[in-house]
Amino acid sequence: MPTSRPKHLNLMQIRMPLPAFVSILHRVSGAVLYLMLPLLLCLLGSSLESAKSFGEFKTWVDHPLAKIVMLGVLWAYLHHFCAGIRHLAMDMHMGLELERARATSYAVLGVSLALTAAIGVKLW
Repeated sequence: MPTSRPKHLNLMQIRMPLPAFVSILHRVSGAVLYLMLPLLLCLLGSSLESAKSFGEFKTWVDHPLAKIVMLGVLWAYLHHFCAGIRHLAMDMHMGLELERARATSYAVLGVSLALTAAIGVKLW
């Protein structure tokens, strides 16, 4: 019996649904937070040592590249938090229907980006 399934999948042609994209971003944001944690703890520790080290911390943080990195870490935290709430709700069998899953995916992306923009503007 012949099958019409492809033998070799071209991953560049497969279009993922939005809930899958949000789930992958949840994992990526968790990895970013995990990898940035030592740097953030080191910065926190050095800023608390003395007034001089706090001044050095402020000059480092005022650099535009550092602000962009911190904005990325802020987005990773907010997205991971919002998507984590979504995943917890799905673990309790809430929002598993396709339309509800898409709506919550849009909500996670919208809320995390809006909060990142609002906090980023305030902090910049």
